[in-house]
Amino acid sequence: MMPARSPRTHPSVTNRFEHVKIRRKPPKPAQSGTPLYVVGYSGATPSPEELQCWFDVDYGGPLKLLTGSSPQKDQAAGSLQAMHGPWRAHCQMACAPAEAARWAAGLEWRHERAATVTPVSAAPRDIVDVVLLAARLARGLSLLTGGTAFDLRTQTFLNPSDWIDRRLEQFAAADHVTVRHDETPDGTQEWFFTQGLAKFGLSEIESFQPRGLPDQPVTERLTDIAQELIRLGQVPTVGTAVALPLLDLSIQAVRHRTATYAGASLILREITWRAL
Repeated sequence: MMPARSPRTHPSVTNRFEHVKIRRKPPKPAQSGTPLYVVGYSGATPSPEELQCWFDVDYGGPLKLLTGSSPQKDQAAGSLQAMHGPWRAHCQMACAPAEAARWAAGLEWRHERAATVTPVSAAPRDIVDVVLLAARLARGLSLLTGGTAFDLRTQTFLNPSDWIDRRLEQFAAADHVTVRHDETPDGTQEWFFTQGLAKFGLSEIESFQPRGLPDQPVTERLTDIAQELIRLGQVPTVGTAVALPLLDLSIQAVRHRTATYAGASLILREITWRAL
C-alpha cells in the first residue's frame, strides 16, 4: 500500500515560534459559530440533494438536510443544517461573495466561491461524532466541487487527492489532529506539539527532545496519546499522571502555558511518559 500523502499547510506555518505569557485558565470547547472547515471552489455549487446522495452512498446515511439559519453572519443562500442520527452541523453551501473573497485573500487561493462547515455544540459524549460529521461534510464538498478544504484548527489544506487517502470511515485522531515540530528559540531542542485537540475542548499537548534525534517516534507517540486523550475526554492537569493501558503508558503533565505558532494561539500542556 502506498503511504498517505502529507497534506500541505498554510504558507505561514513555517518555523515560527513565539512564547507568550502563561495562562492558567482551562480551555473552552470550540464555539458553535466557529467553522471547522472552509472549502474553496470555482465551479457550480452542489445541490443539497447531491451532497445528501454522496453522503448516503459513502457513509450509509441517512443524512437529513434542513434549511435553517446559520450561526455565521453575512450569509448567502444555501444555509443548511445537516443531521446524521443525533449529530448536527451547519453547512453553508455558498458563502456571500464578500465572505468568499475574504477567505480567498486570507488563504491565498484563487477559488471564487467558499463553503463552510460548522459543528453544532454537543455534549462531551457526542463531540467525537460531531467532529467526524463535520469532517465528512467537508470531504464531500471538496470531492463534489473539486475544491480545496482548509482545516482551521490544524491549519492544513486538503485537496480531493488528499481526501482519497483520508476516507473517514471511522474515527482516527490522525484525521483530525496534526503533530508539528520545530526548533526551540535557543536551537538546542526540537519542539513537538499538536494542533487539533482544541476541536474536542482539550488543551494541545507538547513535548521536547534534543536536536539530532529521529522525529518520527515522537510524532507517532503524540498521535497515539492524542487518540487516547480524546477517548478519555480530558488532558491531565499539571502534576497529575494518567494511565493509558491501551498504549502501555503513563503520562504526566509537567507544565501548562500558552504559545503562538504562525499566528495561531495554542493552549498547551507539556507531557512526559513512561512505560506502565
